[in-house]
Amino acid sequence: MNDLIGKNLGRYHIIEPLGQGGMASVYKAFDTTLERHVAIKIIRSDIQTENQGEFLKRFQREAKSLAQLDHPYILKVLDYGDQEGLPYLVMPFLDGGTLKEKMGKPMPYGQAAALLAPIAEALDYAHKRNIIHRDVKPANILISQSGAPILSDFGIAKILVQSGSTQLTGAGVGIG
Repeated sequence: MNDLIGKNLGRYHIIEPLGQGGMASVYKAFDTTLERHVAIKIIRSDIQTENQGEFLKRFQREAKSLAQLDHPYILKVLDYGDQEGLPYLVMPFLDGGTLKEKMGKPMPYGQAAALLAPIAEALDYAHKRNIIHRDVKPANILISQSGAPILSDFGIAKILVQSGSTQLTGAGVGIG
């Protein structure tokens, strides 16, 4: 995961790793054009050699599905690119951590409700647009600088099948 530190993907200078999931690694980067920090999600290099086409389709689908969503409690897509066969997704960098990091000790019910109600709104918004997240968990709820919860990682989202579309997942098939 550290092999990209100090390198550039387009206009983005990779600074440090933030985390790694089943299909991608996330890095903190600096946007040299707009002079701001961002988060970049990159398909893991070990996955690119195994079933590369399937993972690339899922990654591209994530970019497209997130780009369609415009909600204050859903992490936005700022950019999408591909450099030398390395596809990446650019999102805002949120330095408030995750809900998972805030767990482990009792939380007053009012505070818990204040964190979960906006996520329920975000899920309702996505569902009304035929996008089901399918991986809601504390690690995928980021905290903004103002303390607002932001739903992230639609990597295994299922876009409900519309006529003529390709379904990459199916009922009874676990991928997350």
